[in-house]
Amino acid sequence: MGHRLSRIYTRTGDKGDTGLGDGTRTPKDNIRVAAYGTTDELNSILGMLLAESVPEDVARVLHEVQHHLFDLGGELCIPGHQAIREEHVTWLEEVLDHFNEDLPRLKEFILPGGGRAAGICHFARTVCRRAEREVVTLGRDEALPPFSLGYLNRLSDLLFVIARVLARFESGAEVLWQRDRESISLGKSGDSDKSHKSDKSDDSSKSEPTG
Repeated sequence: MGHRLSRIYTRTGDKGDTGLGDGTRTPKDNIRVAAYGTTDELNSILGMLLAESVPEDVARVLHEVQHHLFDLGGELCIPGHQAIREEHVTWLEEVLDHFNEDLPRLKEFILPGGGRAAGICHFARTVCRRAEREVVTLGRDEALPPFSLGYLNRLSDLLFVIARVLARFESGAEVLWQRDRESISLGKSGDSDKSHKSDKSDDSSKSEPTG
């Protein structure tokens, strides 16, 4: 491994292609490259999130997810390779249930935000969804490992739940989408501040759509 990482640049990709894990070369805009590239992007965003102040149990989970994403990137980089197993998906479900059981049910959709760490987590969630879409596209032409899609799907759900946990950890509330809202007025700053605060709620009854 030390020899493999001893040189940062190789010049082999200067004409727009890159090497896959099995030694074959493919254009850098190939959907397989896009899929594992987005997985790497997601991992980097989780690194940003871990640089914030987050609860210790959340940090431990995110560190474990980073290892999983590195494995998933390798799985996508090497055609025919499998690194993500059913137990990884099951673990995500168990962690999701653990965090979700202490959260109130939502009566409306929530807006991304609620604090810096929560906002970063929502960003990670949307990038995870993009990775999932790219893996779906890859699967139209090539055989996929059996659990890569399920892992990304559960991970996006988990990141939504963790974003809610972080919003409550940082500010004690979440920012709810207002169904029958009025257009804002910038005439009086006091009214604007009041409106902003009224968007936050701890109430419950309707869940954010997942899938």
